[in-house]
Amino acid sequence: MNTILTIKERNNVLLSMAKLIRQEQEAILEANKKDLDSYNGEDLAMEDRLKVNDAKIEGMITSLEELASQEDPLGKERFHFTHDNGMEVSNKTAPFGTVMIIYESRPDVTVEAAGIAFKSGNKILLKGGKESLNSNLVIVDLWHRALKEHNIITDWVTYLRFNRQETQEFLANPTEKIDLIVPRGGERLIAFVKEHATCPVVVSGRGNNFVFVHKDADKELAKKVILNAKTAKISACNALDKVLIDSNLEGKEEFLNELTVLLHEHEVEILADQALKDLKGVKPLESEDVWYEEFLDYKIVLGQTESVEDAVSWINKYSGGHSSSIITKDQHTADVFMTNVDAAAVYHNASTRFTDGGQLGLGGELAISTDKLHQRGPIGLQHLVTNKWYIHGEGQTR
Repeated sequence: MNTILTIKERNNVLLSMAKLIRQEQEAILEANKKDLDSYNGEDLAMEDRLKVNDAKIEGMITSLEELASQEDPLGKERFHFTHDNGMEVSNKTAPFGTVMIIYESRPDVTVEAAGIAFKSGNKILLKGGKESLNSNLVIVDLWHRALKEHNIITDWVTYLRFNRQETQEFLANPTEKIDLIVPRGGERLIAFVKEHATCPVVVSGRGNNFVFVHKDADKELAKKVILNAKTAKISACNALDKVLIDSNLEGKEEFLNELTVLLHEHEVEILADQALKDLKGVKPLESEDVWYEEFLDYKIVLGQTESVEDAVSWINKYSGGHSSSIITKDQHTADVFMTNVDAAAVYHNASTRFTDGGQLGLGGELAISTDKLHQRGPIGLQHLVTNKWYIHGEGQTR
């Protein structure tokens, strides 16, 4: 597919898709009910991501309408100069071509990811999980209806109904050129894709996010942030897993007792390291490997550290490179933490739950990258592009 659609054509399809989702809301919910009824419920986070309700439908519609209102990400001049020999040289943004996204359980990704890919001039191949098949097929049918409404071929959005073996074969020997693959899911999925893919992969990796409560923290603010980051949405990759407490925090014991009570009220299982193992209602860590785990569950680890430098080292060793927050009233300490923690998003006195394309002003996201190339953190519309050099001459030779 060589033709890049005009921005008007792309926007019209997005707006038609938004209308169709509202029009066919009941059909989507009915298909999703089939998926939920078939799901065994063994993974609480996956079930939460699988479920579509009226609020998620509204979110899908809003994301499409916001995408349609954004500037065209293609053809943006990033660099320009006039060569000594008179040639005009510029660098402009361009589509990747064909993007494949592999994801589990989230039917809203079938809307948002396809929307971002399409608006940025890319064809998208969607490989959803078997648990959300009914929901995804209904949504992809709506994409095809939206495309046909504007006399555009449906190949721009393709759904791949592959099992694991077929997916492996397609990754290793694709039947068409794929320019970029984005796996969204657990570490097993990411490892599977990286092992078998023959084109660049942008990893939307694990969370395992940290909050460090510094000795100069506002303790009430700390409790509020920790509770929100942990319990607001346990299925999100930006949810909190680990809390490090400065050993020099004034009133530390009282703070920890109050924090554990709050977490228990929200039915959060609390694990603690050796220094905090005597807290009421906590369980000891079974192994140091737990520090590496992303829970996606009502579960948290509390640990103690001696300084901001120790906290940074601990986070850089164990975290997933996703999001980390420091709670402190000291700006210099916050700056040291935020500069030195190796994560896609770093926070000062705020919840990690804001690592999200919509919340960070991008209008949506294809994924949240924990890689450093070519984009880190939420991959929005303006990031799903590559670039090209344009050189205009009059017979110049070298």
